[in-house]
Amino acid sequence: WNLLSSPFGGTIYPVNNNPRNPHKSIFGIKSYQRMQEIPEQDPIDLAIIAVPARVVKSVMQDCVEVGVKGAIIISAGFKETGEEGAKLEKEILDIARRGHIRVVGPNCLGVMNPIGGLNATFATHIAKPGNVAFISQSGAMCTSILDWSLQANVGFSSFVSIGSMADINWGDIIYYLGDDPKTKAIAIYMETIGDARSFMSAASEVAFTKPIIVIKPGRTEQAAAAAASHTGSLAGSDDVLDAAFKRCGVLRVNKIREVFEIVELLGKQPLPRGNSLAVVTNAGGPGVISTDALIGSGGQLACLGDDTMAKLNDLLPSHWSHSNPIDILGDATPDTYARSVELAAMDPACHGVLVILTPQSMTDPSKTARGIAEVAKKVGGAKPILASWMGGQGVTEGREILDEAGVVTYDYPDSAAEMFTYMWKYSLNISHLYETPRWCAEMRPDQAVDVIIANAQSEGRTILTELESKQILSAYSIPTVQTVLAMTAEEAVSAAESMVLPTERVVLKLNSTSITHKSDVGGVKLNLSGPEQVRNAFLEMEESVCKRFGKDAFLGVTVQPMVDMKNAYELIVGASPDSQFGPVMLFGSGGILCEVFKDKSLALPPLNSNLAHIMMEDTKIYRALEGIRGNDSIDMTALEKLLVNFSHLIMEKWQFIREIDINPLLASSEGLLALDARVILHDSTHMDVDGEMSHIVRPAIRPYPTEFEQHWETKKGKVVLIRAIMPEDEPLIVDFHKRISEESVYTRFFNNIQYKERVNHNRLIRVCHVDYDRDIALVVLDGDKLKDDNKKIIAAGRLTKRHGVPVAEFSMLVADAYQGQGLGEKLLRELVERGRAEGLDAIEAIVLPTNKTMLHVSKKVGFQCVYDMDEGVVKTIMNLREKHNSSGPADLQHRRFTSLQF
Repeated sequence: WNLLSSPFGGTIYPVNNNPRNPHKSIFGIKSYQRMQEIPEQDPIDLAIIAVPARVVKSVMQDCVEVGVKGAIIISAGFKETGEEGAKLEKEILDIARRGHIRVVGPNCLGVMNPIGGLNATFATHIAKPGNVAFISQSGAMCTSILDWSLQANVGFSSFVSIGSMADINWGDIIYYLGDDPKTKAIAIYMETIGDARSFMSAASEVAFTKPIIVIKPGRTEQAAAAAASHTGSLAGSDDVLDAAFKRCGVLRVNKIREVFEIVELLGKQPLPRGNSLAVVTNAGGPGVISTDALIGSGGQLACLGDDTMAKLNDLLPSHWSHSNPIDILGDATPDTYARSVELAAMDPACHGVLVILTPQSMTDPSKTARGIAEVAKKVGGAKPILASWMGGQGVTEGREILDEAGVVTYDYPDSAAEMFTYMWKYSLNISHLYETPRWCAEMRPDQAVDVIIANAQSEGRTILTELESKQILSAYSIPTVQTVLAMTAEEAVSAAESMVLPTERVVLKLNSTSITHKSDVGGVKLNLSGPEQVRNAFLEMEESVCKRFGKDAFLGVTVQPMVDMKNAYELIVGASPDSQFGPVMLFGSGGILCEVFKDKSLALPPLNSNLAHIMMEDTKIYRALEGIRGNDSIDMTALEKLLVNFSHLIMEKWQFIREIDINPLLASSEGLLALDARVILHDSTHMDVDGEMSHIVRPAIRPYPTEFEQHWETKKGKVVLIRAIMPEDEPLIVDFHKRISEESVYTRFFNNIQYKERVNHNRLIRVCHVDYDRDIALVVLDGDKLKDDNKKIIAAGRLTKRHGVPVAEFSMLVADAYQGQGLGEKLLRELVERGRAEGLDAIEAIVLPTNKTMLHVSKKVGFQCVYDMDEGVVKTIMNLREKHNSSGPADLQHRRFTSLQF
């Protein structure tokens, strides 16, 4: 009935396969017993399946036979019910994949397209049209939001119940909505993340142009358990989820109403450039309440400048608050309100203004609102202005005036303050998403790391010794304290005597492959001086450990110099796996009390210099590291590099290393030093037949593809370096465009794009910041060393994957001085090979007919080229899978090509 009552421009074919109730028609429309009976001349685009779970499998087989393109499985009774349900769901998904059918659900409400009129749900009404897309895993949440939206006159571009995501997941939906011109923002109710890498990849691309707002319950263990039982999926760590959202530019809110409030606010007001808010109020109490909400949510009150304070003193009565919040008193006139807000907004230290009005005897809410609306026009979208017109009927007209002016109003000032902080967090997430790193890391660890891991695995060990752990850290340029292994007391004495130290003191630490927390078992002896103390400490430790854990637990000791820790801070750097996101990094206050203070920040590797600095800033100890109470600041750049190197270690060895931590990492103005390290490997006995450990969760962010790097010799004998592009390459890309002629620009972009436009930062961040699950981007450098200060990019090529289909579009650009040396052909062949490795079906591109060189190279590499008379361009394609080779030139006429990057 929903499909009939909301015309969508398509044809409906009811299928009733219930033998007990064989209707020949439903609502006057002819009914069929099986899909095979539907006339063949009418291809089926979508099957909506609402039958018992046990019948879905046969229905899906029918869908495959008749060539259905997509299906919505409303039926429940799958993995959320247990093992049998999960098995049935997998069987249905296998059938769908064989038939190339994409599936929404199962266990979902369905899908609405209010703009197109499609209501493929069992909800009682279709949503009103709008520009916000809403996606939910909970069908009940969908119906509740729908009911509310009809009353509140809120519309949607799409309204999707995604269910348990057997096939179509968050990433698929976000990509689709990102391409949808009718969708301006995306609101999500999420219970589980599903395919973390797919979500991260899609969100990081779309969030740059469209706000993605998520409400994710499960902050408490009980709520997480309830969500998991509801969807049949793992919930994952909530702290890790926060770190993931921050990394991909998604804003997380805590309340359902906040989802739509922040969407409205982002659509009407500019993003703040900081978290400092000025509060203008005619009553003290609301100002205090808004201050609490602001500080509690992560914002701060703006410290108004002397010039602003002087002007306020001239404007306001002598009894005004003389501070922020700016209490202009209960008898404030509309002109006083407007002038006070304007002064606050013009202060450089202020990033936004909250205007609070309480209805008092001398207050004119409507006239005051008109004055604030004029100020909002004067500010000109430079800073957000929010309002709280407190009260009921008496302030209604004022609220309407402000709403028409684009100034969002709230019933209560604390809500407004929290919305400002949400805006700031969103702004911060987006700015961090595409910042250009300050320096480029170069990692070339030797094979010693692989040897250490292989030796441990061959011995059936999962715990590395402290010495092995430090050797791995050293391979990644992480400074470690001098460490010598001693198997006997005399060897320990000899090692101690060989260490010439200012303090002449050493430390003995237990060397063991079965005990990880040495201090808990008396495995650390400090401040030892002289041979006798060292010898006695060794013998005491040996006796104690062997007595409690057996001889196999004692494998000697490591001898280390006693490091002066007076002016050093103890930090911890570590990583462990999350059930959803794979390896997760930790940084914070270290030492034996790290689990007590819990001063930590989490991040998903890999990191660059900017992300490392953000991770540091998110801890309380960061202020001390900057220098406090007479202590000098530590070398922040060195700590950034250490975190980046550590993240490279995690990304390169995630299949082998399960847990790793440095605790403590000593940090002082004199340098950084890893005093202790612990590495635990994955159990290699659980490998599958292909030598892979399928139970290990891959990183949520695809690592930088170092395997793309190669040296190649041009036709003129010049050796160049081909590698994947890096965010740090932005300055090199700017320089690259200086050396591109107008003719090359036109043949590449089909337009004479000016240099300033080509090197605009907002454009280049999309070029240089590549998600390698999404795009493959290669650059060619004139120089064979990554750290060569004189290196320059001389050519670039990219594969841009199309959303939802295994097809990519290629683009290339070669600097004029290097054309004719075979670079174009080499780059294109490399892109083709990368496309094959990615499992693509085809690679395609659009080329101007006048670009004879590119057409020649394309044909030489193996592309088909067809001239499109209607568009006046040449369309090229290469089929990468033999089974699709029947696709001929005619197919090119119907392909949709996207805009290219370089």
